Amino acid sequence: MTDFQKKLEYVKKNIRSYPDFPKPGIIFRDIFSVLSNPPAFHALKDALFEHVSEITPKPDVIVVLESRGFLFGPIVALHNIPCVPVRKKGKLPGDICRQEYTLEYGTDVFEIQSDSIKAGQNVLVIDDLLATGGSLKAACLLVKQLKANVIQCLVVMELLNLKGRNHVAVPTHSLIQF
Repeated sequence: MTDFQKKLEYVKKNIRSYPDFPKPGIIFRDIFSVLSNPPAFHALKDALFEHVSEITPKPDVIVVLESRGFLFGPIVALHNIPCVPVRKKGKLPGDICRQEYTLEYGTDVFEIQSDSIKAGQNVLVIDDLLATGGSLKAACLLVKQLKANVIQCLVVMELLNLKGRNHVAVPTHSLIQF
């Protein structure tokens, strides 16, 4: 087992699971249990850095999804890559682009500032979790509206049984799978 794999196993071991939350039959995977454990959070940071350093072409911009993507993208952005938020409707000032998307229990709208990414830039989209794929798909469509290229979607955790990556039309990488 490589050092990278050991770090990911350590992180996975520190993700708490809550059965029947928020409703019966659901197992909630709590990334906050990693954040409250400094050695596990450090291992996750190292894994994120290592993965992103191997992406080709290199990202020009990191797009982070509200809200837990905001926890991980800025860490990666410390490697001198601009970080751009995608937020829920009504949270960003200025000229914006919008994209509606489907949730497990309805629909929502994501927005991005129209001048935050230049046409032709390579974009890495980061979020904490890939479940049904609706939010990642919407983020990719927003980047496309700005005429930029999503080179990869990167998530910390993926719930494989929900097959969310089937709804995302770009390469998608998950560090940890459940």
